Amino acid sequence: MGKVQRFWREEKGQALSEYTLIISLVAAALVLSLILFKDKIKPLYEKNHLSGT
Repeated sequence: MGKVQRFWREEKGQALSEYTLIISLVAAALVLSLILFKDKIKPLYEKNHLSGT
């Protein structure tokens, strides 16, 4: 029974690592896209910010 429990724990750790990697990649892609498109995004924010909406 010890082998089954150890396998179960390893699978949970592996899934957590995979989710962490996926979230990190998505966050990096989001930051990169904001950096690349900042000139197109900035006017949209400034327009809405100045109009009060």
